[in-house]
Amino acid sequence: MKRYDLLYRLYDEFDTAALREHQSFVDLFPPVDSRVALDHWEDASEELTRRKTAIADAIPHGETFAEVASYADRETAFTALDLLNRYGRAVDALVLDVDETLRSAGGTDNEIPRETLHMLGKLHESGVPIVVCTGQTLENVKGFAIQGLGNELVHSGTLSIVYEAGNGVFTPGHGSRTKRLLYEDLGEKVRTVFDEVRSRVLPAAPRNVRRGCHLQGNEFNVTLKPNFETGSDAAETVIDDGLVHLIDLLGEAVVETVEGNAGASETNDEPAGDGAAWARAHYAAADPEIREVLASNAAGSDDDTGTNSDGDTSVPDVDIGSIPEAVRALFDGIDVGYYRADAAEIGSLELNKAAGVEAALDVLGVEDPFVLVMGDSKSDLRVMEWAAENAAGIAAAPEHASADVLAHVCGGDELVYGRGQAAEILRAVHALNRLADLDDGSASGRPTAETRDRRPLN
Repeated sequence: MKRYDLLYRLYDEFDTAALREHQSFVDLFPPVDSRVALDHWEDASEELTRRKTAIADAIPHGETFAEVASYADRETAFTALDLLNRYGRAVDALVLDVDETLRSAGGTDNEIPRETLHMLGKLHESGVPIVVCTGQTLENVKGFAIQGLGNELVHSGTLSIVYEAGNGVFTPGHGSRTKRLLYEDLGEKVRTVFDEVRSRVLPAAPRNVRRGCHLQGNEFNVTLKPNFETGSDAAETVIDDGLVHLIDLLGEAVVETVEGNAGASETNDEPAGDGAAWARAHYAAADPEIREVLASNAAGSDDDTGTNSDGDTSVPDVDIGSIPEAVRALFDGIDVGYYRADAAEIGSLELNKAAGVEAALDVLGVEDPFVLVMGDSKSDLRVMEWAAENAAGIAAAPEHASADVLAHVCGGDELVYGRGQAAEILRAVHALNRLADLDDGSASGRPTAETRDRRPLN
């Protein structure tokens, strides 16, 4: 029989909802020192085994289908089989953003739900490597990973951390390749610009930015974070002002670096300050969100408002083509990131999450990747686009992801999930991989004419 026919039998003839309830109870039951509770767990475990055995005895490849039904509801299982028929292969690595993807300040109290952690562990135990891909510092991610996933998994040799949005890769257990500092391979001019900006970003900041922001402890990226609750009005105000200040300072540092004199006050007979104007014009043209902030905010004040003394809150009327080629070339290699009410940062466009993921997969030995990419932001979108362009995977995103991310995901496999519900996608991948094990002709193929009409609508 075909896989689709067997799935219809599975969900039509068996109480799969009860099966999943027993599986969830057995998997997630917390350790307690109670004889009564332990007896209850043992009863549930025996009932789970009985239900799985009934499926295994009733249909071909029953053990595999019982495992699928233990974690995936009807819609999820058919989604998994659709993906298998579309791509013809199993997922062989997970590429996962953390904040607002696996966990959510608004939906999971900024903790990864136990069900999500369990599914990550289950997929890892089945031989699927995990690449945690984040903009956070390495130390922050290591702490979260060990606390949430466990020290054994983190040091298993099959988990890698891409940190600072692709500037470094940390893969415990791989000797000299354990830590790869990708930013060390960048050109000298780019590294000089970052050094200059980092050394001056807070000392040269307007008072409200100095008081309201701190510099995140990155190895390479320069990131301003608010000293207020992320998402609050106060955080939005200070990050907007910090973004303008960061862009202006970046422009000055680029001009000085091109000139080869960090103390230069004039460049090519242009008046001092043109670097800031050029930077504003360049990045406003590149990103509508940045343009909006530049048009309504300004940094460089000596009061608490963040407004320049000359009232300059506009995007300079600068022809991008008039920017000197050497300056424009450096701008083209440096990314300005704006995360509303959360962070303002600069990073290298040459080193993004996609470059970090490629390096991580190389260390992990995944030679022909087909990955699941889960993320919510523009930096995650680059990884999704890399996977799509190289036929190297599928993408999923939470429903509150950025518009560009949602457009990409909905234009593909439509793997969108609710806030804090990342486990839904992981269950689909688990089902996909188990169904992919059935590679003989007796359990393959697309829906038959008779069963296609019974296919549930998404």
